[in-house]
Amino acid sequence: MKKPFMDKDFLLDNDTARRLYHQHAAKMPIIDYHCHIDPREIYEDKVFRDMTEIWLGGDHYKWRALRSDGVNEHYITGDASPYEKFERWAKVLPRMIGNQLYHWTHLELQRYFGISEPLGPSSAQAIWEKGNALLPGLSARTIIKKSGVKAICTTDDPVDDLKWHRLIKEDKSFSCLVLPTFRPDKAINIEKPGYTEYLLKLSRVCGFQIDSLAALKEALRLRLAFFVESGCRITDHGLDYMVFKQGHDADQVLKNALAGKAPTQDQADAFKTDLLCYLAGLCREHGIVMQLHFGAVRNNSPKNFKKLGPDTGYDAIWGPADTGYRLGRLLGHIEEQVGLPKTIIYSLNPTDDAQIDAMIACFQNDDYPGKIQHGSAWWFSDCKEGMKAQMKSLANLSVFGNFVGMLTDSRSFLSYTRHEYFRRVLCNLLGTWVENGEYPDDMDTLGKMVEDICFNNAVNYLGLEISG
Repeated sequence: MKKPFMDKDFLLDNDTARRLYHQHAAKMPIIDYHCHIDPREIYEDKVFRDMTEIWLGGDHYKWRALRSDGVNEHYITGDASPYEKFERWAKVLPRMIGNQLYHWTHLELQRYFGISEPLGPSSAQAIWEKGNALLPGLSARTIIKKSGVKAICTTDDPVDDLKWHRLIKEDKSFSCLVLPTFRPDKAINIEKPGYTEYLLKLSRVCGFQIDSLAALKEALRLRLAFFVESGCRITDHGLDYMVFKQGHDADQVLKNALAGKAPTQDQADAFKTDLLCYLAGLCREHGIVMQLHFGAVRNNSPKNFKKLGPDTGYDAIWGPADTGYRLGRLLGHIEEQVGLPKTIIYSLNPTDDAQIDAMIACFQNDDYPGKIQHGSAWWFSDCKEGMKAQMKSLANLSVFGNFVGMLTDSRSFLSYTRHEYFRRVLCNLLGTWVENGEYPDDMDTLGKMVEDICFNNAVNYLGLEISG
């Protein structure tokens, strides 16, 4: 029998899945432990001008889809009117069958605007008018509260003064935790343009000259301590590929770079290996979590990078053949030198799923159940099939009940529906295993597992104190 379009049982194919979702997953709050939301917009409780600003502004997922349908850049990042941009999205969307953006778009329309009608050319004007009429009541904080979000971990540079995080914390009218994440990529990526200029900025913030590896490590130590005092519970490292290299003096590599001599790839990798190990030790000292994101090849269109800059939809998937080897060597080196902190590992390349899940088992111990995590399907992989593949792999090779679950990795306040999407996929996967006789119909155990993966595991893993 044909199912209704995206109704209450969307993606839930059997009775067990429906019970798990409606009785357990749907009621759980959200911990968004990795995102790119601007904390200033939360503090100022931003109100959005129109549907284009809240929906299409900064969303390079949608920009890629528009370009794939031949839409001129004038209607994407150019100076076309907001309605013209919205109208182009409405025209492209009906042809995007099978794409998670189609589902996310309609979940957002349903949950935040009460609109169940599919978006397309014939409905664009009416949806535009109804959505815009509701926007004054959908400020940033209102969306967060409506979505049941209890904690948000933003992504922040070591030089950030964390002003907006402090102001949010002082505001007793807002109960959601908004915590900084220490993201020191610019201090680690020694081969990137602008590296020495960044160290000058970091030097000014710290009050001393960074002219050696010891000075750089001290600067990062001080800034991480400041972040932890401000509530930081997690760090993040965005790596183009998994790095591990030894045999080069990291201090000399840095001094050469400061003198204008660019490092070789091996030298840069050795420098990054040294700093990642050092920062892992600091994470362990502070009792916070380290994240490793890798597998992206960025800015593939030089023409458009020059025109639009980074994070505009020109990134793709990378997967060097020795990724698993390097991952094992890096984790082993950290374990031996400073001890592994809680660590979440993400690869943008879905072919890395099994090797990540096999590798993390080599480094689990009795410090904490599921101490080393395989992070949720990320970026290009956070579609329905990508989520299923990541979860199946994790279940095949690890203890699935310890999984810390979903995050948005988004700049959009409407992206919390991605948690719902994940939860529906999760419950359908578990429900299918039960319906197939692969797991008993033990709703007490299954219900708790679902609630843990949706919320409790992340709270406990990050050591959060959640009120209400």
